[in-house]
Amino acid sequence: MKSNLLLTALLLWSGMAFAQHDPTIMTINGKPVSRSEFEYSYNKNNTEGVIDKKSVEEYVDLFVNYKLKVEAALDAKLDTAQSFQKEFAIYRDQQVRPSVITDADVEGMARNIYNETRQRVDGGGGLVRPAHILVQMRQKASQTEMAAAKQRIDSVYDALQKGADFAELARKVSDDKGSAVNGGELPWLERGQTLKEFEDQAYALKKGEMSRPFESPAGWHILLLKDKRNFFPYDSVRADIVKFIDQRGLREAIIDKRLDSLAKTARPETTPADILAQRQAELEAGDPAVKYLIQEYHDGLLLYEISNRTVWDKASKDEDGLKAYFAKNKERYKWTEPRFKGIAYHVKDKKDVKNVKNAVKGLPFGQWTEKLRETFNNDSILRIRVEKGIFKKGDNSLVDNRVFKTGAEVKSLKDFPIDAIFGKKLKTPQEVDDVRSQVLADYQESLERKWVEELRRKYPVEIDQKVLKTVNKH
Repeated sequence: MKSNLLLTALLLWSGMAFAQHDPTIMTINGKPVSRSEFEYSYNKNNTEGVIDKKSVEEYVDLFVNYKLKVEAALDAKLDTAQSFQKEFAIYRDQQVRPSVITDADVEGMARNIYNETRQRVDGGGGLVRPAHILVQMRQKASQTEMAAAKQRIDSVYDALQKGADFAELARKVSDDKGSAVNGGELPWLERGQTLKEFEDQAYALKKGEMSRPFESPAGWHILLLKDKRNFFPYDSVRADIVKFIDQRGLREAIIDKRLDSLAKTARPETTPADILAQRQAELEAGDPAVKYLIQEYHDGLLLYEISNRTVWDKASKDEDGLKAYFAKNKERYKWTEPRFKGIAYHVKDKKDVKNVKNAVKGLPFGQWTEKLRETFNNDSILRIRVEKGIFKKGDNSLVDNRVFKTGAEVKSLKDFPIDAIFGKKLKTPQEVDDVRSQVLADYQESLERKWVEELRRKYPVEIDQKVLKTVNKH
């Protein structure tokens, strides 16, 4: 209890001491923003590699707008949504959970895994490193094939008995091509890693001893035991064990165990979630960058959701708004050269040239694709090949040839030899769909600008110019 009180007092003292040297740079909707928070955001977004690097003065407006949007999200209580809380908790825990344990805790697990593995391996006879020559034989081999395989392995064994080099012979004749390139050598093996027949032979041999030909489900083998030993020293396998711990998520198991232990031994007894919250407070008090990193993610999630609702998703679904914006700003959307709005298509039957035109005539351009698919390419029978779009010169050779008269060569499709086009040539965009992506981007920008203006009127903003001048200069 005394140690907890002491820790709390130290944290409070360090927080007060830090605050004395970290003045408020601005107040947004009555909430103070420290100089260190502003510096963290400014420095992170204006590193040397940033193309559009801002001065401190230029960055102020961007930062204020960001904070205003977060305020709007908090007012809308988006931070109370379960989806938000769940996603934020995952990120926060990624930052905090690893600090609950030390390298010594991971080392302890690595040692335990090593000791268990060593006892199992050494208790089973240790490790063996064999080399082998394999004459492969399929599972349901005929009598003739079985006899041929036996004769072949016997001839190899005879050659070895007469002094032939095992490695050289393995390279030439072994059907295990993976080990053959290494003279038949296999990696260190423990019991349970290979075929029982192979394993029994390997563990029965002494170092340097060679077996007689023996059969396994894979075929016929001759085995040479290159080496035999107990399990490896800890230092030589430690890195692999730590990698195994991380790959299997065992580090998280260590953290969970530690949290449970801390929660049970705390007085009064508490929960793992409370321990994490306490640890978060300790980390943030010791390093403001951790606090701002977590807060950045918290605010970023809110910013995304409120912006999507207020600007991005709203604009994409507001068809009337898009049309009105286009009509009002039509002069902004001009092309430097004409476009062809329509289809370039290829048919098998000449009568379908007219049928295609009749099928889409009078329909909105956005419905052409579905209409053509239903009419001509239904039931897995393809009658036409179509490319639909708003084409500029160079986009399509058929359009270039028929509409823009460039003399472009048109290569007819083998199975669809008749080429045609249908649509109209436009000097300027006539409707939203002709320049939808541009209009959508501009409309979103317009909505955001109006939104920020509303937020500026709704939430008071005060900036301390004296403190602002000390950014990165104290």
